[in-house]
Amino acid sequence: MAVKIRLARMGSKKRPYYRIVAADARSPRDGRFLERVGTYDPHGETVVLNEARISYWQGVGAHPTTTVARLLRKARKATAVAAKA
Repeated sequence: MAVKIRLARMGSKKRPYYRIVAADARSPRDGRFLERVGTYDPHGETVVLNEARISYWQGVGAHPTTTVARLLRKARKATAVAAKA
């Protein structure tokens, strides 16, 4: 089974809110998923991640989509900057 770490759209019309999920690549975008590993709110630019579970899924072969990879890099960079300060 090919696993992807991707976004699942939630929220109302014109007010999207996304869950970051680990899902089978063959499942529909908002359909069945294996585990929820974070959230992303594009209006407030907030990203909440469960780093331990994301690392686990990447360790067993899950690949993030392009958008999720960008969000992960951005969130990890912000965490590193906050740790230095």
